[in-house]
Amino acid sequence: MKNLVLAGMLGTSLFAVSCSSVKKAGDAQNNRSEFLKMKGDFQIVSIEYDKQYKIKPFDEGADAQCFVGSHWRFIPNNYTGAYTLNGGGSCPALTQPIKFEVKGGNTFMFKKIQDGTKAKQNTAGYTMNVINMTTDQFALEQNVPFDGSTVRVVYNFERTGVK
Repeated sequence: MKNLVLAGMLGTSLFAVSCSSVKKAGDAQNNRSEFLKMKGDFQIVSIEYDKQYKIKPFDEGADAQCFVGSHWRFIPNNYTGAYTLNGGGSCPALTQPIKFEVKGGNTFMFKKIQDGTKAKQNTAGYTMNVINMTTDQFALEQNVPFDGSTVRVVYNFERTGVK
C-alpha cells in the first residue's frame, strides 16, 4: 500500500514538473519570436525626453542627440549586436559591441562588451521597456532616476536593412 501511495505522489510530482517545463518552453518560444522581430539593422530616428535635462545615454559621454541616426545591429541567434555612433560636431564616432535579450516580450536588456572580456564577466547593463514593436519599427523606453523623480527617455527605431 505504501508503494502505491509513493508511486502516486511521484507521478503527481513528475506531472507538475513536466507541465512547468512545457510552460517554460512556451515562454522561451514567445521570447524567441520577439527576438526575431529585432533581427537585422535598425536606426534611431528620434529620441523623446524632457529637453530641460541633459541626457547622456549608456555612459558614452555623448549627448542624446548624438544617438539620433546611430546604427544598431541585432543578431538574435547568438544574442549579440553593436551600435555605431556616426560622429561629427561634438559627437564621438564609435562602435560598441553588445549582448542583449528580450524577456517577456516587453523588457529589453543589454550590456556593453569590451575587447578581451566575456559577456558573463560584465554584470552591468541597461534595462528598457519595449513599446510598439513591429517587424519594421519599435521603441525602447528608459526611465532614468534623477533628483527624486524619473526622467522618461524614448528611443524610436526603424529598420534600415533586410529582415
